[in-house]
Amino acid sequence: MKNRITFDIHTHTIYSHGKGTIADNAAQAAAEGLVRLGISDHGPGSISYGIDMKKIPDMRKDIEACKAIFPELKIELGVEANIANISGELDITKEEQALFDYIIAGYHYSYLGDKPLRSIGVVVGGWLHERGITSSVHARNYNTDFMVNSILANKIDIVSHPGDKADFDIDAIARACQQTGTIMEINHRHNCLTVEGIKTAMKYDVSFILSSDAHTSGAVGNVEKAWARVMESGLDPRRIVNYRGEE
Repeated sequence: MKNRITFDIHTHTIYSHGKGTIADNAAQAAAEGLVRLGISDHGPGSISYGIDMKKIPDMRKDIEACKAIFPELKIELGVEANIANISGELDITKEEQALFDYIIAGYHYSYLGDKPLRSIGVVVGGWLHERGITSSVHARNYNTDFMVNSILANKIDIVSHPGDKADFDIDAIARACQQTGTIMEINHRHNCLTVEGIKTAMKYDVSFILSSDAHTSGAVGNVEKAWARVMESGLDPRRIVNYRGEE
């Protein structure tokens, strides 16, 4: 089966907690027939595995070496930054954002941000929510507010796995993405956007992207679980920015 996508820009390497090198990911992307690869390791605020910002030059050097080996492949350096608090700030500053070719941002348990006690509350609430225990309206509104505030306050290119790890109002997040032109991710590794999330978001003038969220090089380009949710939701694939289409 041919690959569903032309490019995959949500992949991880040993610079955060991926298992492969940038060269490993590039080799797999080339083998999959992709034309573009993005390296988007976790932001520096991730506890125990965030990127070391001092190693950005090393990452750039690795990418340049891979470009010589795979000239047909456009390789870019991004980051999967962390969103965690009502301030809307990411775990990379505005100045640091300029070091990357693009910004993916999403909510993760591994970042506590500027209000760590409140963030721990979100983590606990998210953990319970994932196990079927309904969140309070207040918690859902708080979670949604910090996502929306971050989308509005930063130049985020893609929101990663929106709706994952806590209770969020996807309608409000989609409206913010419509306002800012932010792309909404349909993630292979995580079940988000869910089918219902896609159905909600597709009512708005937003674009979508399929991502492997690969943490091993062999997973680069694999979006089949995400594609199954696209088909179930009825989303027009032409709204997916990296959809290969019928050849």
